[in-house]
Amino acid sequence: MTNDTMEIISPWDSIKARKLLEDHYGFSSKLINKLELEGLIKLDGKKIKLNKSLYKDDVITVDFLDEEDDYTKVKMDIDIIYEDDDLLIINKKPFIVVHPTKRHQDDTIANGISYYFFENQLKRKVRFVNRLDMNTTGVLMIAKNPYAHNLISQEMRKNKVKKIYLAVLEGVLSIKEGTIDQNIGRIGDNIKREVHESGKSCITHYKVLQENNELSLVEISLETGRTHQIRVHFDFLGTPVLGDNLYGKSSIQINRQALHCLSIEITHPRTKKQIKFKAELPDDMKLLLL
Repeated sequence: MTNDTMEIISPWDSIKARKLLEDHYGFSSKLINKLELEGLIKLDGKKIKLNKSLYKDDVITVDFLDEEDDYTKVKMDIDIIYEDDDLLIINKKPFIVVHPTKRHQDDTIANGISYYFFENQLKRKVRFVNRLDMNTTGVLMIAKNPYAHNLISQEMRKNKVKKIYLAVLEGVLSIKEGTIDQNIGRIGDNIKREVHESGKSCITHYKVLQENNELSLVEISLETGRTHQIRVHFDFLGTPVLGDNLYGKSSIQINRQALHCLSIEITHPRTKKQIKFKAELPDDMKLLLL
C-alpha cells in the first residue's frame, strides 16, 4: 500500500510551510522535521523545505511513512465502529487486555489490530489514543499515523475530548447528580489507587439514570482521565462499580466490573469537524437493570 497522503491548502500568501503545518494544522516539530528529512513534504510533486514560502491556494502534500510494529500478529474478531485514513475505532469486548503485559504477550487488542493492519496491507503502527481496563468495554480509539495520534492526545490533555461512560453501581447515591472532585494517588507499588490529598487532581461528573434493586445506572463524564478514576471515585462514595473485585467485591450478577465507555467525541484531526463515536451498552450490563 502506498503512503497515506494528506493534502493541505495554503489560505494565505507568504506563509512559511513550517508555520502552516505547526501553527495551523498542529503538526509537531519533531514529525515535520522527520518528514522534511525523508522528502515527504511536497509542492506540485516536488520536495520542499520547511522554510519555503507559500502562495494562497498552494497545495502541499504530506506523505506519512510506512511503519511496522513489533507485536505478534494474532487474528481476532474486532468489532469496528468507524474507520478512515486517520482513525480506527472499535467496540472493545470484556476480558481482553489492550496492550501487551508480562502476563499477556500475544492475546491483546494490540496483537489483533496489528494483524488487521497486516491483513489489509496497512503499513501502520498501533497507536492507542485511549485505554480501557481489561474488563471495561466500549469505545477504543486507534490512530493510524503520528499526526492524528499527537493531535488527539493534545486535545485529551487539554480536556477537550468528551468521554461518556455508563456504570452500574452497587448501592444508591443520595445525591442523584453531582461532581466528585477528589485527588487520586497510587497505594505504594500496588496497581491499586486511592483518594488522597497528595494525589493528582481528578474530577468526575455523574448523573443517575436508573435505580433498581439497590443498583444504580449512572452516566459519567470525565474532566480528567486518571488510571481507575471512575472505579476509585465511586468506591470513595461507598457505591463501588458492581463486580469490581479490586475496589469493591465480586458479584454473582456479573463476572466483571460493570463499566462501559459509551461514547467519545473529538475534533477530527484532518477534517476539523466534530465527530462522535458510540458503542452500545453490552448485554451483561443491560440485564442488570431489568
